[in-house]
Amino acid sequence: MAAAEALRAWRSLLGDERVLDDAATLHRYAASTSSCSTRPLAVLRPRSTPEVQELVRIAAAHGTPLYPISTGRNWGYGDACAPSDGQVIVDLGGMNRILEASAELAYVVIEPGVTQGQLSAYLREHGLPMWMDSTGAGPDTSLMGNILERGFGHSPYGNRFANVAGMRIVLASGEVLDTGFGHFPGAVNQRVFPYGIGPYLDGLFTQSSFGIVTSLGLWLMPKTEALNHFLCGVAEHEDIAPVVDALRPLRMDGTLRSILHIGNDMRVISGGAVYPRDKAGGALPLPQALRREMRAAAGIGAWTVSGALYGSKAQVAAARAALRKALRPTRASLRFLDEGKLDLAGRVGKLLGNTTAGRKLRANVQLGRSLFEMNRGVPNGRFLAGAYWRRRAGLPPDFPEHANPAQDNCGMLWVSPILPMRGDDLLRLHRLAEPIFHKHGFDLFVTFSMINERALGGVLTVAYDKEDAEEVERARACYSELFEAIMQAGYIPYRVGLQSMARLDRGGDSYWQTVARLKAALDPQGLIAPGRYDGRGIKA
Repeated sequence: MAAAEALRAWRSLLGDERVLDDAATLHRYAASTSSCSTRPLAVLRPRSTPEVQELVRIAAAHGTPLYPISTGRNWGYGDACAPSDGQVIVDLGGMNRILEASAELAYVVIEPGVTQGQLSAYLREHGLPMWMDSTGAGPDTSLMGNILERGFGHSPYGNRFANVAGMRIVLASGEVLDTGFGHFPGAVNQRVFPYGIGPYLDGLFTQSSFGIVTSLGLWLMPKTEALNHFLCGVAEHEDIAPVVDALRPLRMDGTLRSILHIGNDMRVISGGAVYPRDKAGGALPLPQALRREMRAAAGIGAWTVSGALYGSKAQVAAARAALRKALRPTRASLRFLDEGKLDLAGRVGKLLGNTTAGRKLRANVQLGRSLFEMNRGVPNGRFLAGAYWRRRAGLPPDFPEHANPAQDNCGMLWVSPILPMRGDDLLRLHRLAEPIFHKHGFDLFVTFSMINERALGGVLTVAYDKEDAEEVERARACYSELFEAIMQAGYIPYRVGLQSMARLDRGGDSYWQTVARLKAALDPQGLIAPGRYDGRGIKA
């Protein structure tokens, strides 16, 4: 009865077209790359902060829990699903305005529905001399959704939450909270100094259920004179450790300003191919001989490091020299890409025509151009290809246009540990994970990213066939064992999927007790995203 009354009140507020509870819509929002999807009670689509305020007050009056999403593309961690069945999805995708843009101070103010593709196009169309940091999740994903999960991209501004200045938040009471200096009338400095005065509150509203963020200020990177990309490969697995240790000083002293990504061979292979069912004969994990064959065809070794160099021509030249010097004692092969080289390779690729060499060269040029675009904040969905590795239908015909692994029935679970930026830690974590993947019959896809000057952020992917019930169960078991192993080893993840939130509180933890007290103070009815990062997750 209470839910029906709430739906009537929401329809009065938003109109029938923005309050949806038909079976097809609920099914679409329940789609998930994970093996633990949930079904919402309804979907609300507000278009303004005042509408969010009022729908929250209605939820409070009827005791109906809400689950806010930006665009619902939290792939690998829960997608658009709430922690439990029966919550009402608040889809903020219709709040997609760029409220302010300053070329002089290099920032924008955005709403939750602003996508990577939208902001990138806005900057180009308005001739603004700024680059947005981009992730590999494609153009249709929300900037704010990733920021509030403390996600990371590729550029020198890739530690995304570190570049937020001021939030507007709707609390469970329906009140609006402006953080930083934003709550002072007439403040002119709220977008240039994030902390304001008094306790710094912004972090409380990331990875939490304390409120609904409806806008934020985001610093952007001024365009640089020069941009190079570099690729560094090692043939043998163990040889990656000295490379990490050689690159760490360059990351710490600012020579390397962007986020570097270190992918194993399977992670690179899956970016350009899907599981070769015919060649593999259905064998899992991939037979070693076939894996070596695919590695050779891709022209890669056991590991590949990818990164970009930004600055003046002199700064980029100095960084290239420093990279060469640092890597000289290692067994790494180092290649630099610039757009002149890509143009030349593109012309050669055309001359070679439809030969094997020509096709391979053109594919490499296309990849290089995609990397350069992403380094400049132009997102490209092609880097989502790995999500389709075990999908029986392979890549969609129009891939990467509007790629959506959840709607395309891809199976993908991500485990994302943080580890010290040391080669020994990378190898130790790999030694921990690989037997677990093989035990359950999966290939280990892994990327380690230098997300700041001292930490590696790992993303370990369990890619599985959602149409095979037995494989789904193995994927769940693999994920569960892996999650517990990294927790026990002290490599705590920086974000988790819905199925793991209840496992974060290891018992008697004063941190989660404090989180619970904050939740009780800000949201005494538990209306907003109950079970999300609050130490008492619902899905097991």
